[in-house]
Amino acid sequence: MSLKSNPLSEKQKIALNELVKDVTVEQIIWLNGFLDGRLAGLNGNGSPVEVTSVVTEAVKETTTVANLTILFGTETGNAEEVAQKLAEKASFKNVAVNVVDMYDYDPKKLKDEENVAIIVSTHGEGEPPDMAEEFHKFVTGKRLPKLENLSFSVLALGDKTYRNFCQTGEEIYNAIKKSGGFPATPLAKCDVDYEATAEVWMNNLLINLAPSETTTKVETAVEETTVITSPPATKVPVSEFSKKNPFSAMVLDKVRITGNGSDKEVYHLELSLEESGLTYEPGDSVGVFTKNPPELVDDIIQKCGFDPEKNIAFGEEEVSLLNALTYHYEITVMTFDSLQKYYGRTKNPELKIILEDDKKLDEYLYGCDLLDLLDDFPFDWNVNKLIEILRPLPPRLYSISSSMESVGEEVHITVSVVNFERKKRQRFGACSSNLADFIDQDDKIPIYIEKNPGFRLPANGARIIMVGAGTGIAPYRAFMQQRESLGMKGNTWLFFGDRRFQSDFLYQTEWQKLLEKKLLERMDVAFSRDQEEKIYVQHKLKENRKEIFNWMDNGAHFYLCGDRKNMANDVTKTFLEIIRTEGGVSEEQAEKYLKQLKKEKRFQTDVY
Repeated sequence: MSLKSNPLSEKQKIALNELVKDVTVEQIIWLNGFLDGRLAGLNGNGSPVEVTSVVTEAVKETTTVANLTILFGTETGNAEEVAQKLAEKASFKNVAVNVVDMYDYDPKKLKDEENVAIIVSTHGEGEPPDMAEEFHKFVTGKRLPKLENLSFSVLALGDKTYRNFCQTGEEIYNAIKKSGGFPATPLAKCDVDYEATAEVWMNNLLINLAPSETTTKVETAVEETTVITSPPATKVPVSEFSKKNPFSAMVLDKVRITGNGSDKEVYHLELSLEESGLTYEPGDSVGVFTKNPPELVDDIIQKCGFDPEKNIAFGEEEVSLLNALTYHYEITVMTFDSLQKYYGRTKNPELKIILEDDKKLDEYLYGCDLLDLLDDFPFDWNVNKLIEILRPLPPRLYSISSSMESVGEEVHITVSVVNFERKKRQRFGACSSNLADFIDQDDKIPIYIEKNPGFRLPANGARIIMVGAGTGIAPYRAFMQQRESLGMKGNTWLFFGDRRFQSDFLYQTEWQKLLEKKLLERMDVAFSRDQEEKIYVQHKLKENRKEIFNWMDNGAHFYLCGDRKNMANDVTKTFLEIIRTEGGVSEEQAEKYLKQLKKEKRFQTDVY
């Protein structure tokens, strides 16, 4: 007999509505899933019956408990992702939510807000992302009004590799607090592994906005009144592969793509995504979990005289010191934060001089690892105290160099190996050297997909100008594969730079074939060491300034991928100069034009 042919009686509906009338939204959502699962054992297919529609109606009838405006400022999309997750959580607590990116928000409206959650990243040396620039300028300036009626909190995303860690979020938080805003929760600052800190911040904020009631009574009542005893027929879904649950991807192919005459090692790797369910778009990245160079781990343990098998706490488990330094803690790259913590323990006067001088600090941090600190500033460390100054070993991100439309259940990455000498000791990158020296075809590596909504092809197939140096060419290989698979020809212009034509022209034959097929319309290359005078991509941009301005003036999209500190800054300056000279405008007007391009997502960057 069909369950559908036996709907609840009016008496049962009244009783059920009475049961759920005082529960919270979270409890109703829980009841919804609970009853669906229990009923699946009777109807055999898990389809909902009338009882769940009553629960749904109860959700609709609940009253809004608070209003929350969520503002985000992002460059790579992480802040936007957290903002959307906070909005989802808030809706479960019946909080009315409005999510706005900082491009589209007038900061003068802050004085009229009730509750505001601000999620913002910091880039480079304390710089706000482009979309947060005007908001940051207003909030930290003299025109910010008194905000005594505002309850707010800030989640600041950053990277401890940089000295001014989370500076944008910190400045916004302090400015609003100084203007009278009430902190609903304290400022939270996140390193690159931001998920756990963000989760705690979101939960604490929502608890303060809409405190939950106890669930014990409601859950007990449901158990006592339930007469269905059949076990659920539905299976628990397999967890989605993610940063928290990485996928073990098999290496299908690994090829060195720099020639014998190159002083760089660059590898092309192809990884299988079969049976993972993972998907990506051109512009996204692959996060690769790695391990530290074994020689460096051994040298650190020997230097300190530690027992490598000594157990130490890592999260909720215990691991050996050898395991911890190999897989769990950052030791190849030291940060300003690491040096501060090191000084906090040692009080070394020489280290203090470095910390107080920006130039000396930058010089010291360049290529610095944990063994350098131990050698330069000796201290009688114990295991636990030393571990406390280290940050967790983050996965390394590599721009994806393939399109799923072209390669199917695979993902390709382009890896430049970090390998150099400093202080008469060879240095190796934690991830790149591991991939180069210890990973071969058929091996498996743990990965996840890092979405990057801020670096996307135009949906309308418009013209694109792609500028990259070295492995900054990787996402453009993905772009071209995507356009080819969609049957798009022309309207593409590549500027590529590296050291030498013969040994460093990455994916050379592929680009030449794309030109022959008219899929790639134009290509300009710059190889800095093939002649006495160094030539870089920005010089090629200047040579073609009239055509570039014409493309941009007719709706083209401009992409920039590469090193932030040098190449990206130089290219951006050159681009502004092209706008000023070819457009016949002032520097200020050129800056406004560039900001508008960024807002329209016609100037996009993937820099590191």
